[in-house]
Amino acid sequence: MNPAQGPSERGREIAARVEAFVREAVSPYERDPRCGAHGPSDELVDELRAKARAAGVLTPHIPDGGHLSHQDVALVLRAAGLSPLGPVAVNVAAPDEGNMYLLGKVASAEQKARFLKPMLEGRARSAFFMTEPSEEGGAGSDPSMMKTTAGLDGNHWVVNGRKAFITGAEGAKVGIVMAKSDDGASMFLVDLPMEGIRIERVLDTIDSSMPGGHAIVTLDNVRIPADQMLGQAGEGFKMAQIRLAPARLTHCMRWWGAARRANEIATAYACKRHAFGKPLVDHEGVGFMLADNLIDLKQAELMIDWCAGVLDTGDLGVAESSMTKVAVSEALFRIADRCVQVMGGTGVTGDTIVEQVFREIRAFRIYDGPTEVHKWSLAKKVKRDWAVGQAAAG
Repeated sequence: MNPAQGPSERGREIAARVEAFVREAVSPYERDPRCGAHGPSDELVDELRAKARAAGVLTPHIPDGGHLSHQDVALVLRAAGLSPLGPVAVNVAAPDEGNMYLLGKVASAEQKARFLKPMLEGRARSAFFMTEPSEEGGAGSDPSMMKTTAGLDGNHWVVNGRKAFITGAEGAKVGIVMAKSDDGASMFLVDLPMEGIRIERVLDTIDSSMPGGHAIVTLDNVRIPADQMLGQAGEGFKMAQIRLAPARLTHCMRWWGAARRANEIATAYACKRHAFGKPLVDHEGVGFMLADNLIDLKQAELMIDWCAGVLDTGDLGVAESSMTKVAVSEALFRIADRCVQVMGGTGVTGDTIVEQVFREIRAFRIYDGPTEVHKWSLAKKVKRDWAVGQAAAG
């Protein structure tokens, strides 16, 4: 698709239905006691997905088994993000959305039937086992440091290692495990729970929107049938990029919706709340913050749409993905921070979702690559491009 074409009418219609569903049916659950420190409970997830299924908005980015263009996905996921529960309710949340995209691209027909189908139907959550504990020198922002190993034993692969910050591992039914074989990094599909895969603990983290939280996991002599390898041995890093580049972008889409909703709440507060003889919004210190929010929202929206268009052409590179992730995550955090400030004491309470959006977007600046790692990657490109230019100039 030409980026200039923009989203389709079908995408706009789906996004409108998702927005109406999230605002009307999902947002009333935001104070539900089943929303805990480690995300909404599986009972709540099932209840919300049943409502989404009945409303015809479950897994809306892959209607009838065909993935929408990323320009359409941008509209749909921004609408889903209007509530912290929205992506989970309509089945476009991380890590499931990225995992569904990867399996749709590289899994065999048998693997799709066994592992992807229940995810598309909203009956199974998934987890992506890549990151490792930093204290052991394992893979984090640098996946080449991977310590988890996979060795072939007959018609099984035997995997050993530890993983960290594994989102949704508790309660997941599908796992994608990344390990280092003799041929290089490889990926494996597993049913969960599974013998040898043990959750050590679920970490207490600043964010709380993702079911199952983020876990430390031990893999102890996990025997995985050879036909559950995803792709070929040694293709793990290549497949990780197939997943991670779009996943960075879809994170931006979801959290843009959350920032928009937080700004709506802060704007309503500033227009209704009076101080020193006039509404807060009429004080420049407050009104200018809300004006800055509109600017950041629009710039972030344009960056997301530009990157989605590039992705649809098949020309998305690491640089475009990194620039978008940095620009959008930093802009959305500024928005969330201003919303808290505008609302004062109310902004730091759980009376609205503003404080949660602040926490969630703060975490977003780290996961899928911290801002500094992406800037480092871009700086290397700057140096490389300069060298190429110098060589061409003679």
